[in-house]
This record gives sequence, structure tokens and C-alpha cells, in this order.
Amino acid sequence: MLPTPDTSHVSFDTIYEPSEDSYLFLDTLASASESQWLSDRFQTGTSPDLASSAVPLVVEAGTGSGVVLGFVAAQSQKIFGRQDILTLGTDVNRNACMATRETVSRAISAEQQSSEATALKTIHISSLTGDLCSPLRPGSVDVLLFNPPYVPTDELPRLPTASENDPTSLKGMSSSARFDQDSYFLSLTYAGGADGMETTNRLLDAIPGILSDRGVAYVLLCKQNQPEAVKEQIRGWGGWDAETVGSSGMQAGWEKLVIVRIWRSQKP
Repeated sequence: MLPTPDTSHVSFDTIYEPSEDSYLFLDTLASASESQWLSDRFQTGTSPDLASSAVPLVVEAGTGSGVVLGFVAAQSQKIFGRQDILTLGTDVNRNACMATRETVSRAISAEQQSSEATALKTIHISSLTGDLCSPLRPGSVDVLLFNPPYVPTDELPRLPTASENDPTSLKGMSSSARFDQDSYFLSLTYAGGADGMETTNRLLDAIPGILSDRGVAYVLLCKQNQPEAVKEQIRGWGGWDAETVGSSGMQAGWEKLVIVRIWRSQKP
């Protein structure tokens, strides 16, 4: 069992606390079948294709506590078959960005201190306050991770303003106003709008433009998101494929949570 990153430093007043969906992501990426698939795709030293052996950039959109990105950063050898990856996170909540930096740093340090990982060369570039992939350069992402707000809700929360993300705005704020703001930030972590897919659809729309030629995306869906329909939609893009590679099991005949891998089946 690979160690789960330490999140004891995280205040979960405004940040999603790691739960079943988070751990499904960890289990999926570390599974023998998926780590083999990723190792083959991002191998080092054995491929004549220099693009295949270049250091991969792994990005998590909506990092929350950073537990998933921290896990990937620390376990790069086991997941990708290499000790040198670059990680970067984005989140609309500045508190989540700050938490992620610390989570990833702790995870890398803990792994480097182990006797088996003295050569770990993973670098966490940054945790950027921004909406999904908007801060990123087109065609730059090799691995995109997304555990979205997937619960169907009547409305989708608006994005936070710069002033709401400013920690000085809390000064003089009443306890009731602080509670309302904390509740608002928490709603961003689970409220997915119509069919729970409004935010996920925006991320899916960005995938063809943001992924590199060898890029792959992992997106979590719940049963209300209609995963089979989503996969068919992606295959309809032309030259793309989508496959369920992780599942939390069956409930009333349905897979409760799934991780879908999305990648180019044909080079552009």
C-alpha cells in the first residue's frame, strides 16, 4: 500500500476533504494496469522518440487539498516508471492553492527521505489560482487530472472574485458572514449544476486544445453524469478514445464512481 499524502495542515472550512472519490483516483493511478500504461507512454531512455522521453508535465485542475497531485508527485517512479516529472495545480480557491503547495512539498520530502527514493527528481512548479485550464499554454499538458464538482444541483456557483480570494478581506468580517463565505467556497467543490456536468463539460471542451500530442486526461464521473454517454461523446470527436479504468464498484446495478481515461487514439 502506497502512503497517502499528509493533509494534516489543511483547514477544510473552505477546501474539499479527501474522500472516496479522492482515494479512487489514487488507487486507479497506482494500479498495475494503469501504471504500466503510463510507463509505456512516458518511458525514459528506451524510446528513439525524444518527445516520448521528455519530462512529462502533470496538471491537476481543481486540486482542493492537493492529496491527488501530492500522491502522483511522490509516487512518480511507481506510476510513470520514472523519477522526474513536473507537477502543477490550478484551483479557483486561493486557500486550496496554498494547501496544495504544502501537501505536494510534504509528499515529495517524505518520499525522498525513504531509502528507496533517494533519486526522486519531481519538481512542483506552482499552484495557480485560476479557472480549470485557463492559466495554461495550449498543447502543454501531458497528464491532466480532474476530480470535478459532480453533484447535480439546481444552480452552478459563480466563480469567486479577486477580493473574495484576498485573505485581507476576512478582517472585520462577522462570524455569520465568514460562515456564508466558507459555505460558498465549499459549494464550489461539489455543486456541478445540471446533471452535475456543467463544470466537467467545460473541462472536456478544453482537453483537445490543452493536451500535448501524447497527452492523456483522467476525469472522475458519478453515475448521474452518465459516463457511457460521455465516453461516446469523446469518441465522436474523431481520433480520440475514452475508457473506464477505475471504479468504486456497483450500487443498484450502477457503477457509483468511475475514472475515465481520455487520450488521442490517432496522432493529429
